[in-house]
Amino acid sequence: MFPEFTAGRDEMVSGDGRLRSHWRGVMGAVGSLDRSALAERGERLSRAMQEEGPASLLPGARSGWRLDPLPLPLDGAEFESLARGVAQRARLLDAVLSDLYGRQELLSEGLLPAPLVLGSPDFLRPMRGPAPGPWLNLYGADLVRGPDGAWRVLQDRTGRASGLGQALENRRLLSSAMPEAFRAAAPLSLSPFFELWQESLARLATGAQAEPAIALLSPGIGDPHWYEHVVLSRELNCALVEAGDLSVRNGALFLKTLAGLQRLDVLLSRLDAHTIDPLDQPEADAGRGVPGLLDALRHGALSCVNRPGASLGEMPALAAFLDKLAPRLIGEALELPSLPTTLLASGDAPPRLPDDASAWLFRPAGDGRAGERRHRDPARVEAAVALPALPMAPALEDGTLAPVPFVLRVFAVHDGEKWQCFPGGIARLVGPGAPLTGRLPGAGWCKDVWVPPDPSEAIIGPAAHVAPPLPIRRTAGAIPSRVADNLFWLGRYVERLDRGARLMRASIARIRRGALLPREMVELSVLAHCLNEAALLGREAKPSTGSLSPLADALRRQAAPAMRHLQDRIGQLVESVRDRLTADMHATFTQTLRAAEASLDAAPPDLPELARALVPSLRFANAVAGMAAENMVRGGAHLFLELGRRIERGQAIASEIATALDGPPQRIEAGLRLVLELCDSAITYRSRYLNVLQPAPALDLVLADPSNPRGLAFQLAGVATALGEVSTERNDAAAQEAGRLLSLAQGITPRLLDAADQSRAAAELPPLLRHIASEVGVLSDMVTRRYFALLPAPRAVGVDTGGDALVLGA
Repeated sequence: MFPEFTAGRDEMVSGDGRLRSHWRGVMGAVGSLDRSALAERGERLSRAMQEEGPASLLPGARSGWRLDPLPLPLDGAEFESLARGVAQRARLLDAVLSDLYGRQELLSEGLLPAPLVLGSPDFLRPMRGPAPGPWLNLYGADLVRGPDGAWRVLQDRTGRASGLGQALENRRLLSSAMPEAFRAAAPLSLSPFFELWQESLARLATGAQAEPAIALLSPGIGDPHWYEHVVLSRELNCALVEAGDLSVRNGALFLKTLAGLQRLDVLLSRLDAHTIDPLDQPEADAGRGVPGLLDALRHGALSCVNRPGASLGEMPALAAFLDKLAPRLIGEALELPSLPTTLLASGDAPPRLPDDASAWLFRPAGDGRAGERRHRDPARVEAAVALPALPMAPALEDGTLAPVPFVLRVFAVHDGEKWQCFPGGIARLVGPGAPLTGRLPGAGWCKDVWVPPDPSEAIIGPAAHVAPPLPIRRTAGAIPSRVADNLFWLGRYVERLDRGARLMRASIARIRRGALLPREMVELSVLAHCLNEAALLGREAKPSTGSLSPLADALRRQAAPAMRHLQDRIGQLVESVRDRLTADMHATFTQTLRAAEASLDAAPPDLPELARALVPSLRFANAVAGMAAENMVRGGAHLFLELGRRIERGQAIASEIATALDGPPQRIEAGLRLVLELCDSAITYRSRYLNVLQPAPALDLVLADPSNPRGLAFQLAGVATALGEVSTERNDAAAQEAGRLLSLAQGITPRLLDAADQSRAAAELPPLLRHIASEVGVLSDMVTRRYFALLPAPRAVGVDTGGDALVLGA
């Protein structure tokens, strides 16, 4: 099936062709399903991977990973043996790293070639010196089974050991798609392992805080393993942060939050060690790392898992020396050996293939990040790995079961006393051209790995941890500034999408009427101007009495693609705040947004269909508002999402009403009708005032009534309230500015009522409304400067301010 590899041992059957005992439960469940039912399970799992798995992070994306509906069960006794070997190998590698970064006795005694180690790109020179703690807390190993039935290590994972989050999600998705298999062969639960890991991370805390602060440092949403970072941060109950969220002050690491600096004790880093600190690593990108982080680590003010530089243990050539190093460092023979590995100097002839090998893999001797090649490069120092025939397991392909080669990845964590093996893992199915070594790829095909429970043993989790009573906290600012920024702009872009859909639908409704009355032409001109201000149409797209075709064509060719771009931007923002959304919220956001995207993508060029294609965008905006109102605690996340929505909507309302009223007093009635339509307030107005349309009551409803969620006063009041809650200052300048703008809006009603001619007074309002819209924009800049850019408020030179206010998070 895969000509690149020789078929090895079939994991499902024994040498005499009988089904192995640990496979009987799984295959019994599979045998109870006919071919169509099994294919349906595979399709169900594929949908779940798209809707709930990695692809769910970015609406419209497709997952690069497939999960096979058949798990890979391991024999219980065999797994115990593997666990012992993995734990021993982790102890050995930790000892190797401690020596290479410490006393370097292995180099001075000639047990390891100094040029190999010191010349490795994974050797992190700034980490030389005694380590205050262990080098490894997490370890992973890629295993293959040889023709003798023994497992051997293809590659050690001492750097980041990716895959635990994916294994957890594989188990969750498979439990829903294949309940029959779980009933027939229930595997060990994975939860105790993550509880143990969380407890072990807490023990690594170096500070004196009663509650150790733990964070997972991620490269961000562009990393192919971002989904795993989200899963792990939730499962381990730690903050998900990026380099820009962190700052080193006085030798300690802090998280920049809206409420100030929060000290971190333990960092679970998924960042490349070569970019983690631009101060100690001149070649590092200053925008990706945390200046001073390595210094905090060296002085014991921070624990990092795994320590930067630990990826040195992944050097391909190191496998050739571990058998001899084990007795020297841990006083034991190696139970779980590596695949036969030969170190080839530059110019050496290719090695002779051993009898039990089916292929050679050639890798740079000191670079564990590089993948393998099938042909020798004589100009380089390389490690030649003798690969046996890969083990095989049944997998569902095109509706039928077929044997597929795989590589098994297992994990272990150190609980403070000993190494504990993860009761499962990932079986990565190897297709044509798939790499066997290097970093876990961003796409592939895999199986969930099951370990059967031992009925004679109790499941032991971490010991109960006695902690002092926690103080009650109801703070609104305990989120990173970057997260608040993303939520703020998510709110703004959602409102822009909603505004654009409403303006386009109103324009299309008038264009479809054909011959328009003068009043309707005025309304259409106002709508075109509003669409231009919303950056959906160009200035040249204006209606004329001669023809409406130019405007109709612009709606199709300019406005619709611009709306699609807004949807893409919203999808990226939803992805960036995934760890702040519950599963229900995330599912609602992504599914409704995908429906909105698909609707616009499939819309034909005719205007009626385009109008219908905009409806899902309105439903998405309503879903965001509803879920935020019912599913988000009234804390920092909710406040900044609402703040973005209120600022964007308030600015749009003031601008649109100014445009609608900008005309002679005798045309003010047409503007008022359009204002009520755009603010979704026509029904409310009729219920209050029947069919009598006058400027004062109409504009009071959309400008000054604090109970109208589509009115200006409601938005400004919401902004003032949110800013008052998130700020720790008694007289917050931004909150005071929002209150001043609210007073201006509410002062419009008495101004109209006192006027001798309400129509003339209404026609004089556009300058004031544009001023309010402009000041709302200034208010947005104040929020950005204060909470996201973390800059002090601007002051005039030479003015006595009476003392500087504290800049939060600075």
